[in-house]
Amino acid sequence: MRYNVLFSIIFLIVFFNGCQNSSESSTQINEAITKIDFKSTTPINNKAAYVTSQCYTKTEDNITDIKHNPCFSCHINSEAPNYIDDADLQTGFDFSEYTKSNRFINLFKDRTTLVNNISDAEILEYIKKNNYKDSNNNLLLKNKLSSLPEEWDVNSNGIWDGYMPDCYFNFDNEGFDKTPNGKYTLWRAFAYYPFLGTFWPTNGSTDDVLIRLDALFSKDTNGTFNLEIYKLNLAIVESLIKQKDVKIDSVDENKYGVDLNQNNTLDIADTVKFKWDTPDYNISTQKLSNFSMSYVGLAKEKLESNEYLIAPGLYPKFTEFLHSVRYIDIDENDTIKIASRMKELRYAKKTNWNTYSQMQNYSMTEIKEKDDFPDRLRTILGNSEKGLQTGLGWTYQGFIEDAKGQLRPQNYEETLYCIGCHSGVGAITDSTFVFQRKFEYDTFQNGWYHWAQDANGFKNIQEPKTKDDRYEYSLYLEVNHAGDEFRDNDEIIKKFFTADGELKENEITILHNDISHLIIPSKKRALDLNKAYKVIVDEQSYIYGRDAHVKPVENVHKNVIPFTSTGNQKVVFE
Repeated sequence: MRYNVLFSIIFLIVFFNGCQNSSESSTQINEAITKIDFKSTTPINNKAAYVTSQCYTKTEDNITDIKHNPCFSCHINSEAPNYIDDADLQTGFDFSEYTKSNRFINLFKDRTTLVNNISDAEILEYIKKNNYKDSNNNLLLKNKLSSLPEEWDVNSNGIWDGYMPDCYFNFDNEGFDKTPNGKYTLWRAFAYYPFLGTFWPTNGSTDDVLIRLDALFSKDTNGTFNLEIYKLNLAIVESLIKQKDVKIDSVDENKYGVDLNQNNTLDIADTVKFKWDTPDYNISTQKLSNFSMSYVGLAKEKLESNEYLIAPGLYPKFTEFLHSVRYIDIDENDTIKIASRMKELRYAKKTNWNTYSQMQNYSMTEIKEKDDFPDRLRTILGNSEKGLQTGLGWTYQGFIEDAKGQLRPQNYEETLYCIGCHSGVGAITDSTFVFQRKFEYDTFQNGWYHWAQDANGFKNIQEPKTKDDRYEYSLYLEVNHAGDEFRDNDEIIKKFFTADGELKENEITILHNDISHLIIPSKKRALDLNKAYKVIVDEQSYIYGRDAHVKPVENVHKNVIPFTSTGNQKVVFE
């Protein structure tokens, strides 16, 4: 069934008139929005939800004259095979007639009363309850999808045709997920430097990311599972995505016939050497050969037959990612940690291999269409059951809390929110943000672990650096003059900036050696943001914005004048 359209109009009027939301109005919102249309591919609120709420941030301060540039997080000068190269968006609001209006009206809502009505004990009890699996390791969402509710069945065939949850979040000491009977699911958790701004826990959520390659990457040439082969192929993919050498446990290259360390002999290797030469192309057979880097095991044979291909900056076909976004938990020692309760479970799969030229043509076509038809909105194919397509070979799908706190599929409009970032910005590497940010070999469990496995969390982790050797988080603070896109995080502002807006050098020095000094919130802030998000869950008002805040966000435009200057200097990476 569709949202109650009449109520949606009333809801908009209430927000834009700046009315306070009472418990009664919250109940009305909840009643109106819980009947969500999962089958429609026509958005109710925002046809361009792929332009995220952060894109509407105000970049100029009329009082202090300070310029704020959080835009460089996503919009940067990119390298092949990412041909978006959109650093110019740091300097101008490139909005269309439709997108100039900020439809994420939850940003302007004052949640103070509703947040105050939730006690600390109540929210802590809520977030500590696992809504993904029960005490017997039954996957709750999988069980519900197996007995498919009619309203979720887009094509009415009685079967869930999208991603079926199969990860148990049961990790060994190498980050591999295992079923209750000890079998590998092939999902592997990895630790990474959280992406700038929004994905720092201090701004509302904890999260984790897992990767899985197609099953053949875990098999030898006889088709038998081999864990060493799978680990090597994951390291090879890591090297290709990072475009740098990756250390590995020592391995005899003679077992696999691949010169991993590229020293022109098969010997004992402790490194996957990144050295790429363009392979040969036979025009008569239309096949590539003489790959300078190769997978191992059965995947090596599939590469030689060109059934699967390989290239820097690209994942192999059928690579999957699982990303859970969670609340911020607080233990008995007031230590911040990842919560058991999921806000969202996001899934991505690479369904098609696109060559460099295909990806370049796609980007150039997008640019030309934007120039020729500046007010034309993007057409995003897909639905809530099978997921939405990026146009670059990936499909994205999401699950989110329902009004009772259980995970449900996101509908088309809710999933549309994810597509813009994963298909149209310079910061991504083959659609993704974080595998290129994975911790290196010399960290805890060589970087292959889930956050819940390390009691130290983010403590004493050194600040990441950009490819041109600048401290990345410090750079964000320096050019944004805040710790989030909306400049709504007063905790960071008070800790890291003087009254004149200058960075405090002593705080930056601490940050260089301990990122938790920046990205971990206080207990009070964590509780408040948990409560603020719980209000959105109660309302089921995700299409109006899912950013957690208590007071209305002030540093964000309700309407943008298209093609005006942001007033910012462009941040460029050498």
